[in-house]
Amino acid sequence: MASEHYFSSTPGSDLKLRKITVKIAGAIREVTTANAIFSPEHIDTGTKVLMREAPLPSGGGDVLDLGCGWGPISLHLALADPSATVWAVDVNERALELVRMNAANLGLTNINAVLPQDVPDSVSFAGIWSNPPIRVGKAELHAMLERWLPRLTPGTDAWLVVQRNLGSDSLQRWIAEEFPGQPGALEIERYATDKGFRILNVHNPA
Repeated sequence: MASEHYFSSTPGSDLKLRKITVKIAGAIREVTTANAIFSPEHIDTGTKVLMREAPLPSGGGDVLDLGCGWGPISLHLALADPSATVWAVDVNERALELVRMNAANLGLTNINAVLPQDVPDSVSFAGIWSNPPIRVGKAELHAMLERWLPRLTPGTDAWLVVQRNLGSDSLQRWIAEEFPGQPGALEIERYATDKGFRILNVHNPA
């Protein structure tokens, strides 16, 4: 059902919490997930690749986990750099509540789990990490990236993991064609490839 898509704002099914054990920031940790969110049984392969391959934040500042789900990337970033403020952004309110629950259980106070419209317009980002929701469709995906990528501060990077068979190359071409020539033009390259996924590095030059 459409109401059960992980990118729905309010899942229609009754909440069913579950505990799973995963590796985050180099340690085995117990977290809580639920039905009607993305990858509730485990950390999905693309997210694992991103967490393993993409550089971690350092030096504090605001960083963004775009399409956070139950929060593996947000938890990973917050544990790696306690001085950073991690904005965990998703349209699924159930997922956001799970991020808050997992952050509290791990003693993390540097994660803001919010809907997209609740991020203040004044906030720019020292880094963006995302396993973007490719299945929302190309138009919605492009609109999402047009909204958030320009909010990188000069000299910083976004790291996107996309399955090769789900359009990583076409997304790379689109970003390359969409942003140059505009104020705050962005540069893009393929950073790594692993297990059928590609990590795209989007750089906002200083």
